[in-house]
Amino acid sequence: MSVIAITFIISTIFAASQAMAQDNKSLNLYSSRHYQTDEALYANFTRHTGIRINRLEASEDALIERIRNEGARSPADVLVTVDAGRLWRAEQLGFFQPVQSPLLEARIPENYREPNGLWFGFSLRTRLIAYHKAKVQAAELPTYESLVDPQWKGRICMRSSTSIYNLSLMGAMISHLGEAAAEQWAQGVKANLARDPKGGDTDQLKSVAAGECDLTVTNQYYYARLARSGKPEEREIAQKVGVLLPNQASWGAHVNISGAGVMKHAPNREAAVKFLEYLASDQAQRYFAEGNNEWPVVVGLKIDNPVLAALGAFKQDSLNVAVLGRNQPAAQKIYDRVDWK
Repeated sequence: MSVIAITFIISTIFAASQAMAQDNKSLNLYSSRHYQTDEALYANFTRHTGIRINRLEASEDALIERIRNEGARSPADVLVTVDAGRLWRAEQLGFFQPVQSPLLEARIPENYREPNGLWFGFSLRTRLIAYHKAKVQAAELPTYESLVDPQWKGRICMRSSTSIYNLSLMGAMISHLGEAAAEQWAQGVKANLARDPKGGDTDQLKSVAAGECDLTVTNQYYYARLARSGKPEEREIAQKVGVLLPNQASWGAHVNISGAGVMKHAPNREAAVKFLEYLASDQAQRYFAEGNNEWPVVVGLKIDNPVLAALGAFKQDSLNVAVLGRNQPAAQKIYDRVDWK
């Protein structure tokens, strides 16, 4: 039996069974987060509230297509996904209903939530500049804009233009620099590439460590995973790579979120809101930070993560992350025009 057929059967069984679960003692969670440490996060919610979580995990695109097909009959109560750009896509399809929660408004800074309460950020990630320690000095790279300098010609590795992380970074560049200057930046970085864009963030870090290129841009948790790995060969990669938080003298390091929203047709709305409020609790915030090397969105919360601690306090971009989604169409057009690939 094909993987597609198996997935369809499992999905059908899940939808049928969860359609009956409308007692607010269960929560139907659609999630594109695939981190083992989230198991403890969900188990702790059930332990404290008695609400059972029925979880369906898949890629963002698969979940969005599924919800579209389910329509008003969807059993989904909450959608959890990574990157404000993906939350924006779901928002544009009318998936979410607004939530008014004094707790969420008090705990989550305004720039990490959708202005109308359609979705909320619960963990932070930032795009670091990573470089080969033996070939590059951190002082040479004060900003993202520095990547267009001719001295980096043939020395940069990057992900493809369809990467949501690159789209969101471009969305921030558009907001801060304007579309014309953002396109010049994309053209300049493309001109400095060592190879065609390919692979994920970990692949870029491995390429830098191996000397295939000298620079890349990565989310901090990919670097932190290597640095904290139990495998010596992965720690060795991190040891060869330096990382820095750019734009500290201007608009700050680009930040993004992992977030969630309550679905428009949620059969268990009360449980769904409780789940979002739980994600803003100190305990849940520490799971994000200590388990998956993400920063909490709650201001001033102390965490136990030596790699993140070593990065120190830094200036974050204050742009509301909802803008990253709104600028996504323009960002993709820019990448297409410069033939980023």
